[in-house]
Amino acid sequence: MNDEQLLRYSRQIMLPQVDIAGQQKLLQSKVLIIGLGGLGSPVAMYLAGAGVGRLSLCDHDRVDLSNLQRQIVHSTLDLGHSKVQSAAATLRALNPEVQLDLIDHELHGAELQQHIRNADAVVDASDNFPTRFELNDACVKLKKPLISGAAIRMEGQVSVFHNENPLSPCYRCLYQDIDGFTETCSETGVLAPVVGMIGTVQATETLKVLLNIGQTLMGRLMLLDAVTMEWRTLKLRKDPQCPVCAHTLE
Repeated sequence: MNDEQLLRYSRQIMLPQVDIAGQQKLLQSKVLIIGLGGLGSPVAMYLAGAGVGRLSLCDHDRVDLSNLQRQIVHSTLDLGHSKVQSAAATLRALNPEVQLDLIDHELHGAELQQHIRNADAVVDASDNFPTRFELNDACVKLKKPLISGAAIRMEGQVSVFHNENPLSPCYRCLYQDIDGFTETCSETGVLAPVVGMIGTVQATETLKVLLNIGQTLMGRLMLLDAVTMEWRTLKLRKDPQCPVCAHTLE
């Protein structure tokens, strides 16, 4: 690390859980972020600021005026532009050292698996169940940690699925039947800072996963009720009948 890096990351390096060795590890890490909306915005900004060396940014959408209330990686000047290009400009201004891979289309099948294979951790900041399920399936198959978040109205949730650990539940252990869970922010609304709160927890958990420090949210589901400003944590057990990860117990 050079003098500029030591100064840039000094507040993080001061932490005994990080130190210079941990910061060096972050600089050598790669994270795939699916979605650059309300959740992906703070995730991408905090991971770039923290010095994660390479970020793969995936989003096929363009910046719309209705996004700006909560998607803080974009600005009014970015209206109509690709979200990955808009986010990249913000992240480069924040930390020009971070290498960025820009994916401005949906990832599926073999291409999705290749990007996951190359990542040290995957962040699910998407907004629909088909994407979440396909992402989970690929992460289980490739044994990659998945940091999952969701937010709607004034509620949110976060969990970490350590798919490299055969004892860890996966996302499908949480949601096998999605009936009644198909609402979206465009239909029901969301309070702007709520997605930021969930996204910053996702970013924190991602750094913990990369550094292998602390206790992650593996086997736990953290729930936010912003109306009463209460956090609850529920135990999440591996489903022995899970159609995706049950085989890892064999």
